[in-house]
Amino acid sequence: MTYDYIIMGGGIVGMSTAWQLQQRFPDKKVLLLEKESVYSKHQTGHNSGVIHAGVYYAPGSLKAQFCKAGVAATMAFCDANDVPYNQCGKLLVATNALEVERMNSLFERCQQNDINVELLNAEQLKEREPNIVGLGGLLVKDTAIVNYQQVTTKMAERFIEMGGDARLNHKVVGLKETTDDVTVDALHNGQKVTFTGRFLITCSGLMADRTTKMLGIPTDFQIIPFRGEYYQLPAKYNNIVNHLIYPIPDPELPFLGVHLTRMIDGTVTVGPNAVQGWKREGYGRINISLRDIWDMVTFVGFWRVLKSHIKTGIVETKNSLWKPGYLKLVQKYCPQLVVEDLKPYPAGIRAQAVMKDGSLVHDFLFAESPRSLHVCNAPSPAATSAIPIGSYICDKVVASEMA
Repeated sequence: MTYDYIIMGGGIVGMSTAWQLQQRFPDKKVLLLEKESVYSKHQTGHNSGVIHAGVYYAPGSLKAQFCKAGVAATMAFCDANDVPYNQCGKLLVATNALEVERMNSLFERCQQNDINVELLNAEQLKEREPNIVGLGGLLVKDTAIVNYQQVTTKMAERFIEMGGDARLNHKVVGLKETTDDVTVDALHNGQKVTFTGRFLITCSGLMADRTTKMLGIPTDFQIIPFRGEYYQLPAKYNNIVNHLIYPIPDPELPFLGVHLTRMIDGTVTVGPNAVQGWKREGYGRINISLRDIWDMVTFVGFWRVLKSHIKTGIVETKNSLWKPGYLKLVQKYCPQLVVEDLKPYPAGIRAQAVMKDGSLVHDFLFAESPRSLHVCNAPSPAATSAIPIGSYICDKVVASEMA
């Protein structure tokens, strides 16, 4: 069978794209291929579950636009499809003079992005969060929590109901483009299966750079995995906070810092940090892939980003190996926690696009060929923004086909 559109990747961005393409073009044949046995097994299924309001992002950037639109779209989708979420709000806590300065800058950015926030002094902070200490806080009221795997699975159901074709356990191993179509080779139960499509869209996350190479598309970036390690607090602390509690982040880094997250199941997690990953899909304690390491160390951008952030990298690695160091990142705003409170919890891996010059890609990055569109970097908050991202991808596909 020949498809009109083939989507590679069953995370939330790929599924959102497939679902919206089928909505726009109900008479066209849309196929989604996912290599795992379930949807959203990687980045989508290993994040904090936060529906972000868009506090951190530069006004006018795609991240800012997508995030603001994504908050409303995600909640509306959940309401329409009986997916539980909790709009508990988020508090960014400043614990020193530098963080107060950064907090005030974030407050101004929120106003520029038209985000509903409230600036709190120390007394107001203590009133809202008795177990949290700080010089002040930024209350972001629109923030919520959800299980993004449930969201993705529900999107898959809607996609299939509309006539979409979604296939699990199909690992793409080869791509070939001609002037008329794209051929996709996949492995299913050890057997090669070939699909033909008029247009290909890849949302392959941790494998984004390898996917573009399959089609010989020239790019100057590579995916560098950063491991985010989490802990879970004992059940006695399920009500330790009323909101999500975040530190004030370093604006030079794309990571938000170790935070306390009220999960949708009622538990509270601590994390994540950001340490160098040595395996793109390595979620265990010790994870090494010789291929992934080789790709990193032979990429000049890896050494340049390492040099630029060597101090941060050393501190993060030390705190990863030494739990008391990790705990101190939380104790600065929640001093009552002790080392024994940090219980094991699954890690996540962030697919960070890095350019050859060593710069971290902070916004969305795409690559194109006449019959394909590739999402090369979908940075946090991609899960929050998945619905507007999917709509944007649909627009780009239509524009590409009309060109």
